[in-house]
Amino acid sequence: MKEFSYEEVEAATGGFAAKNLVGKGSHGSVYRARLRGGGRMSVVVAVKRPSHAQGEAKLANEIAVLSAAPRHPGVIGIVGLSSSSPPPPASSGPRLPPLLVMEFMPNGSLHDLLHRSPRPPPWPRRVEIALDVARAVQALHAAAPRVIIHRDVKSANVLLGRDGRARLADFSLAVSVREEEEEDEDDEEGSSASAGPAPAGTIGYLDPCYTEPGRLGPASDVFSFGVVLLELVSGRKVMDVNSCPSSIVSWAAPLIGAGRAREVLDARVAAPPTARADRAVARVLSLAARCVSETVERRPAMDEVVSELRGALESAGWRHGNSGGVVERVCRRVASWGQRVRRRSKRVRATKVECTEHSDSGVAAGLSSCAALPSHRNNKGMMSGALK
Repeated sequence: MKEFSYEEVEAATGGFAAKNLVGKGSHGSVYRARLRGGGRMSVVVAVKRPSHAQGEAKLANEIAVLSAAPRHPGVIGIVGLSSSSPPPPASSGPRLPPLLVMEFMPNGSLHDLLHRSPRPPPWPRRVEIALDVARAVQALHAAAPRVIIHRDVKSANVLLGRDGRARLADFSLAVSVREEEEEDEDDEEGSSASAGPAPAGTIGYLDPCYTEPGRLGPASDVFSFGVVLLELVSGRKVMDVNSCPSSIVSWAAPLIGAGRAREVLDARVAAPPTARADRAVARVLSLAARCVSETVERRPAMDEVVSELRGALESAGWRHGNSGGVVERVCRRVASWGQRVRRRSKRVRATKVECTEHSDSGVAAGLSSCAALPSHRNNKGMMSGALK
């Protein structure tokens, strides 16, 4: 991992200028920065800066967990860091806090896309995002020798990249445990209740079964992911004080169980336009209901969650943007080939080769291109089969 000086990162943020502030939480702030690379090149990154001592501890935990986590396209990437250090001998100022430098995600968070964007995403895009996040959580749970449990899976921690893909971020609450420790907790529930960190997370997403340290396990992330699925399909806020019930789980789960899943769908976009799409969205809602089950044993493992979401996409005829990396590489090769042609022959008139980033579903990447599906006159009958 690359080590940056505090002064270098501070300068890249414009002295942590307000205009470069991307987000602010209870433990710190994130800034947009431009760091110099080789030669005249520069790269835009995100810099997380703690705001107090507790924030420093959270950031140190995030750095430790991300450093040990497997590299995965669905997990936010670390560029480098600036370690904390005491002030220079000649200075009487405070000690310099640590800084985390990460890849910059220009298209904001899933929370913003669902609740602030004037153009809510269509159904294929929603399932694509869900699959991206599910694969990331699956990779964390499959990490060895220590399983990584995120503990704060929520839409605000799902960021959207320039390539249109979703990445799981903010590992400040994440913990890693050995698989044998997790088994011991299952076998000796009473004696392990005091082991591990105290329960933590975000209200609305927090697993109600995770009430004591010994209850922590991958199933807690599964519950939180299920809440994100309900949020994706319904477009409803997870905790809405103006609704009754205020909890999205308490509202959606009974409707799905009573065969009234159609009432859960986001009313801002047209209903799924085909019977295949209709059944795919119903499949996602059924999966969400299982993930938020009050009984931990009924919740699926993330392997099954990934398989179900992939099956939903394929059954609807929606292709996931897996090949985004391949597409980008082809575009770069085409562009570089065009440059070589222009260099080799002055008689060839140059034309600019552009590559528009997109997902394979035909839904363009990011906030600006998430347009709703066209409306259909027969939407009322379309949902009667799978979504009853």
